[in-house]
Formats: sequence, C-alpha cells, structure tokens
Amino acid sequence: MASSSSNYYTRWTGLVDDELTPNNVEEILGHISDDFWVAAACFDRLVDSVDVQRTLLQVGIARTQPVYERVNHFLPGPLHHNNNDSDQSLHALSEYLQSNSVDVQLCYIRIMLLQRMDRLHTFEELRKEAPEDLEEDSGSEEDAEWEDDPWAEEPSARPSRSPPFTLSEFLTTDVLHSAYKLALERWFGGLRVLFDRHGKYLWPFRYAVLDQIPDYAPPSDYHFLLPSCNTLTNMEQPLNSNEWRPEPDWSETTAVMSVVESCQGHWDSDIFYQPTVLKPHSQHDSLTAEQVSAWYKSRVEVIMSSTGMVDTVLTIVQHGASHGVPLLDELGEELSLLSRLVYDAPRSDSAEDDWTLARWREMDPPAVVRAYLRHSSPSSLPGDISRLVMPYLFVLESRAERAGNPDPSLPQRLLHDYILSAPLEMAAAIFEASKPTLSSAQRLIKEDVVMVRLALSCLYGSDSLNDWSTMSHIFECLPAWDIPGDDSEEDAADTTIASLGAFVTPSTTRPRCTPADLLIFFEPLPISSLSRTLDILDVHLESGEILSRWNVPAPLRWFLQSNNDAAEQRAWANRLSRRAGGSEDQLNTLEDWEWLLEDMLKLNGRGDSKLQGAFGLLPRDETLRIYFGGLLSTGKFDIAKQILHSRKTQLVLDSQAIEDICLSSSREFYDNANSGNYNFGDMKLAYDCLDVPTPSDRITKEKEFIEATSRLSSFNVMSRPGIPISPIEIRLTKDRLSLVSRVLSTNNEAYKHTEVILDLVYKLGFRDDIVAEVKTLAMLADTALQVEDFARAYETSRRMVDTVLNLRMSSMGMDDPKIAEASEVCWVACFQLGRQPEFDRIDQKLSLLGRAIEICPPDRLHDVLTTWRRLEKEDIEAREERLLVRRSGTVESDHQKRTKRLPESAADSLQARLRNFHMPSPPLLNTPDAAALASKTFRSVTANFPFSVGSHRGRSQLSQPGEQRSNSGSRGPEDDVSIQASRVFSKGIGWLIGADDDN
Repeated sequence: MASSSSNYYTRWTGLVDDELTPNNVEEILGHISDDFWVAAACFDRLVDSVDVQRTLLQVGIARTQPVYERVNHFLPGPLHHNNNDSDQSLHALSEYLQSNSVDVQLCYIRIMLLQRMDRLHTFEELRKEAPEDLEEDSGSEEDAEWEDDPWAEEPSARPSRSPPFTLSEFLTTDVLHSAYKLALERWFGGLRVLFDRHGKYLWPFRYAVLDQIPDYAPPSDYHFLLPSCNTLTNMEQPLNSNEWRPEPDWSETTAVMSVVESCQGHWDSDIFYQPTVLKPHSQHDSLTAEQVSAWYKSRVEVIMSSTGMVDTVLTIVQHGASHGVPLLDELGEELSLLSRLVYDAPRSDSAEDDWTLARWREMDPPAVVRAYLRHSSPSSLPGDISRLVMPYLFVLESRAERAGNPDPSLPQRLLHDYILSAPLEMAAAIFEASKPTLSSAQRLIKEDVVMVRLALSCLYGSDSLNDWSTMSHIFECLPAWDIPGDDSEEDAADTTIASLGAFVTPSTTRPRCTPADLLIFFEPLPISSLSRTLDILDVHLESGEILSRWNVPAPLRWFLQSNNDAAEQRAWANRLSRRAGGSEDQLNTLEDWEWLLEDMLKLNGRGDSKLQGAFGLLPRDETLRIYFGGLLSTGKFDIAKQILHSRKTQLVLDSQAIEDICLSSSREFYDNANSGNYNFGDMKLAYDCLDVPTPSDRITKEKEFIEATSRLSSFNVMSRPGIPISPIEIRLTKDRLSLVSRVLSTNNEAYKHTEVILDLVYKLGFRDDIVAEVKTLAMLADTALQVEDFARAYETSRRMVDTVLNLRMSSMGMDDPKIAEASEVCWVACFQLGRQPEFDRIDQKLSLLGRAIEICPPDRLHDVLTTWRRLEKEDIEAREERLLVRRSGTVESDHQKRTKRLPESAADSLQARLRNFHMPSPPLLNTPDAAALASKTFRSVTANFPFSVGSHRGRSQLSQPGEQRSNSGSRGPEDDVSIQASRVFSKGIGWLIGADDDN
C-alpha cells in the first residue's frame, strides 16, 4: 500500500503544469492521504487554466478542513463572532497551534487558498470587461492579414482580448498592483470589477490608483472612480463594494491569524515565502469637500503639466462640479485663459511645457511674454511678437489706463526686457526685423539709437564663446553712422570704453554684469560715443573670431576688461600659444604655425582703424617669445627649427632670448616628467628641446643634468620605500651629492664603477668642483670599506690623496676653505681605512696613515699618530720575525707570508724624522682613549658628509666613546693629566711639521 501511495507522489511531481487537468488532479491527489502534503501541493501549483486552478483550490481547501475539527473546540462562541472570544480559549488555541506546526501551516495554506479562490472568481469577471477600442485594435492586424486569404472558407472569429496579466500572476500579485496595471492599460471595466469585489482593500489606495491612469485618458471612461461629495455632510462619498464572501472563514479569525503570523517566520519551506509588497500612502477615512476640491486642482495641474490637454481637465472639473465638489467654478474660468497660450502659441514637438494653473496665476507680464515666445524659432519670432505679444502688451496698457495708472512705455519696456534676456540668435532675428532699411511700420524697434544701445548691451553682456557669426550678423544689422569727430570726442569715447571695462569687471557686489545693467550704462551716451563704440566693437569681434579659431575663445566683454590690463593680455596670449597646438586638431605643419604667428601679431598690432588689438599692450618681442614658448611646449622641435631658420619668418629673436626660452621649456618638460629616463616621455622632450638653440655652456650643463637624472633613474634610487625618486625631487634636492650617496647605499656594485660615479657627479653640476670630487671618492672608499673590499678602498683613497695634494700644491695659499674642506675629508677617510684591523696590508695602512698625518690639522696629529705608532711597532716586530726566520732557515708562517717588506713612504720618512727628534711618547698614545679621540675627530669631520660613514653593513665602524670607556674603566683624575699631555704633544708635533703655533 505504501508503495502504491509513493507512485502517486511520483506521478504528481512528474507532471508539468501543462499536463494538469481537473480529472488527474482529483485522481492523483485523492489517492494521497497526507492532508498537509496535498494542501501544500495545491498551494505550490499555479497554472493559467481557470478550470485546473479551480480544481486545485477546491482540493486544497477541502484538505485543510480537518484542521477545523481539531481546533473547533478552542474557538469560543459561535463561529465568526470573535468579539465574544474569551481570553482562556484564545490562550488554549494559541498553545495548541504553536505546538502543532503542521496544523498552523495548514491554517496559513487555507487562508491563502481562500483568497486565491476569490481572485479566481474576480478574474473570470475581468475577462468579460475588455475595452471595446482595445478589442478592435487586437483584431485589426489579424483581420487585415486574412482578408485576402483565398483559402479561407469563412471569416475567422475575432479573439477576445485577455487582461494585462495571466491568471497565475493575478493570483500571486497584490490586488493593488493589479489595479495599477488595469489603470495603466485603461481596462476601466475591469477596474470597476476590481473595486466592486475588493473595494474594502482598495478603498485606502483609491487616489494612488487614480494617479496610475494615463493623463490622456478621457475622464468619462473612469468617472465611476472620480471622487464625489455629499452636499449634506460636506464629505467625500464612499464607494460601494460587493465582496465575494461577506463573512470571513474560521481560519481568518483574529485568533487564528495572530498565531499564523507569529509562527510564519519559523517555517523552512520555500513555498511559504511571500515577497514584501511596497504600498503607497493609504487614506482610510473620507476626505472633506475642500480636500477633494484640492485633489481635483492638483489633478488638473498634473494633466496640464504632462499633456497640456485643456479639454481633458475641463471635463474633469465639470464632472467634479456636477457631483457636489465645491470651489471648481473659478477653476473652470481660469482654464479658458490658457487656451490662447496652449493652442495659439508655437509648441515644441520634443518638449512638453510644465504648465499649471497656479503658475499661470503667478506669472507677471514679462513671464507671460516669455511663455508666448518660448517655442518660437528665429524665423517665426518676429511674426509671433506681432501676432501674440504686441496684442497682449496693448491689453496690459489698456488695463493700466482703466485702473487709473497709465504707463505708455510699458509695451516697449517689456519688449526690450525680452530682447536683453533672449539668446543671441533670437535677438538677431529681432534686430533683423528692425533694420533701418525697413519702414517704420515694419520695424519692431523703431529708433536707431535704441537699437544700437540694445545691441551693444546684448553683445557685451553675453557669455557665449562660439556665436561669433551671430554676433557679426547683429553688428551688420546696426546703422552705419558717418559722424566726423575730433580728437577730444575720440578721447571721450576711449574714456567711456575704459569706464565700461571697469563696469563689466566682476566684483563682490555684482559677480556678473547683465545686459540689463549694460543698457543702463549705454542709455546716457550720445550718438558720437555710440558710433566710436561700434568701431571698437568691430575690432573686438574680429579678435574674438581669431581666438575662437584657435580654441581659446573669450566672451566679448573680456576685451573690455583686458583693454588696460597687460597681465590679462599676457595670460591669454600664453593660453593661445599653448592650447592652439595642444587641442584635438593639433597644428602639424609649418604653415599652420606660421598662420598662428600671423594671427598673434595681428592681435598684437593696430589695424586700419588705429585701434589696438586684444594683445595691444604687449611689446612685439614679448608676443614672439610667448609664441615660441607655446610652439616648444607642443614638442614640435623640427617646426621650431624651421621657423627660426626660415628667411621669410616673422619670428625675429636674438640668440640669448631663444636660449632662455628653450631652457625654460626644457625645465618645464623636466618638472612634469614622471620618469627620469631621457629616451621617452617628457624627459625626452626636455632633452630634445635643448637641440633647438645654438649650443652653449648653459645648454650643455642642462643636458648633462638631464643625463645625470636618467643615470640616477637607472640606479633605481627610491624617494620612499617602493616609490622611485621623481625628476622634480632630483631638481629640488639642495645637496645633490646626497643623491650619489643614495646610489652607493642602495646599489651593492655601484662603488666598483668609479668613473661612472664621478661622471654622474660631474653632470650633476660639479664638473669643476674638486671638493665634490674628493667627497665622492671618500664615499666610494667608505662604501668599499663597509663591504671589506680593502683593495678597492685603498686604490680609491690613493686617488683621493693625489687629488688633494695636487690641489694643495696648486693653490697659492692654504687658507682657501675649499682646500681645508677637501683636506678634512681626505685625512679622515685615510685614517678610517688605515686603522681597520681586518685590512692586513700593513704597508698600505702605514702609507694611508702617513698621508693622514701629512694632511690632518695640527690638533688631530696625536690622534692619528697613536694608531700609526702602534701599526709601526707591529711592522717592526714582523720584520724582526722575518729576519730571524731567514737566518734560522725556518719556514715562513702564514702571517709572515701575508706581510711584505714595506717600501719607503711618507710615513717612513716622517718616522725617521721623529726618531731623530727623540721625543718620548706621552702615555696618552698608548691608551685606548687615543682611539676614542680619533673616533670623535672622525665623527666631527664626517658630520658634514652627504653620506653615511660607518654604516652598519660592515664590521669597520669606529669605536664609540662609550665603548672605549667601558673597556678602559671609568675616567679618573689621572686621565685629565693625560689629556693635557696629549694637547702639549699635539702642539709640538704641529710645530714639527710646520703648523701655526697659534693653533
């Protein structure tokens, strides 16, 4: 039996929706005894067949009925009378359902199936309410297709139009959303059914549904939904509804519903998931008559703003007024005032006017004039003004006279206000219709002087950057006055232009000078000043066209503002020279750049009218410099060379100016470069730019600096961890030797390439700087010392010593601070390498220490000599040991193999001289404090090094004073005696080698 039942489960799950029929639904589900499974299966299945869906709902509802038998005794009082339920029964019912998950889910399924059954009945009625016009539309194409069918035996029946949703969609979608869709699709018959059968649910959202109706729909089609008022109660009349089930089912009682809602969130099955439905603001209570009247007014505004259909809103207003809605009579009268504006004025096909009645009432006369001409074209504007605006203006004048406030200038004033605020192309159409060649009756602007003042105000008050042809057209419409004038009148006109330039300049009180403000300025000017202003306007228009042609347009008032401002003219000339070549349509030929030069010189000079151009305050030479700098900024160096060497060129600059411009442009490229490699990008432009001028020391120095920058980039010097140093950082580095130090500290093999590093130093600007060379050699020696490459450190130190000795020998005096600085670096580096215990070449160490004794200042002699004497003693002992070995014939030890006979050096000669002098060594030289003093001396010298001496990478750091004290114990009183003795000894040694006794 269980196997037979499982077969029905399998049959049900294997059936697709299209295979379901009323018979197999009843047959299969009737053999399954699990009520919950059957009810859930009926709830889960949604089909578009009315008969099959009805069977599913009936079977599912029947399977949920046994729950009633189990909870009936918990329901207090007669069924459906919840107001008599006792708290005890409700508590018992709640406990039972909460402890029986299956029954509470069956209750939920029964509620949902009952609601679906109601909607199924509604759907059947909806199908009968297809709009007649839509039915005709639905069959028109099919009828046309089959009219000429020769094989048709009889005319085909026209199919009925289905609702705008399927049955399954209607059953699962919120009723409000279905009402929305019916309203949008203009299924007003179906909408009436929906409100009739589900009115209690839809009543709070009636106005939201009305808002979904298309604004163009005739109100007579949905008049049943339009609100009406009861004149006795002065309130909104409620809609009548006819629900399918006047009384709720037992599962829809408050007690059962509350338990179902509390348990619903704990169910795991996906079939119980109900999406969240967003609902608009609800209005459960009836509105007052005044509120209904306000809704009608807002509805009128909405329709007017979207469609402008005055006849439609009039129908709505008439319906409301006939159904008891007050305060609509005046609204109907106001709507008639819009008919001329709506139907007679030009309208746009692509845009909709957002007209509202409130806006019409609030509009002042200038706004009405603009409304009449809003969609006028330049060709129709003069006619629209004569046909629409002028009659309206005359009516305003008549009203003012009837009101006792005559204003004869009102029509002209309102027309002038419109001209000043209109776009240039519209103003040009008005000036075209007001040309002096027309008769006075045909002209919109009757007087020439008024026309000129309006035109000047419109042109100089415009922000346009590209309407130069329109501006020129306006200028051509103006009268040509031939007024002879003397110098005083021209000076007065020029003063007027200067004042006008200050007038149009933005300020805190007036950020922008409008055409209306300019008209106030031009009003008092006489004809002579206006004539001179027209001549200046002609020059400004020509200059504006030139700037626009090269992609650096300026508003016309800029020429007034910059008339006496050389800095502003210079700034705009720079923009012209740079943007003209850097625009999308770049200047790629020599002819293009020659054309630009010709235009810049035209803007720089004076024309036939003797009026200065846009760059008239700049010297010609400065204009040429600006032009050449702009040419170089584009990177077209070949064109720059051609222009410089062309015989017919107007670019005449001396070689020094060309060199200055090229250096400035090169440094600009350099500073903007992202990479220091001079083989590509801005750095390549910076390098190639220096090939344009004639070679010179400045050019060579700058090129070498670029090469040094590229070399530094190849060493991967970092500005910060992970970020390579940028070219601008290299240029702004005050101590450029620090860059060499960073190269040596970040590249392990760089110290081996002495010539490369020195060449880098030379190109960084230290080509003739011996001190920089000595410091670099000291850095190289120190770096080799840190990695214990003593051979290379020794060779570098010898080169450094030779350089310093040559410098000292070639100098006339010894007081040169550069010689002192180089000597200080040299002896410290020699002392540092000569005292390294890991360095096993005693002869080389003695040689370095001897050079340190020779070069160091007198007050440091005893510090170096301490180390030198100790090393000498070791050397003597080694020589004696080798002598004994040779005499005894024994085999050399490993230490003896490493120790070679020392050649005679400067240190040997100094040793001989010291022995002949027979000066006993003070105790200081045999104490560890001597090393501490040497360390102190080394630190004081190397504090000025641009690199780190005594790096932590090697083992050759100088001993710290603290370390020496820890080895030798605390310093006692006898140490002070040693210090005094060392000072005396130092002074004596200084005298010995020729130092100044005062030191």
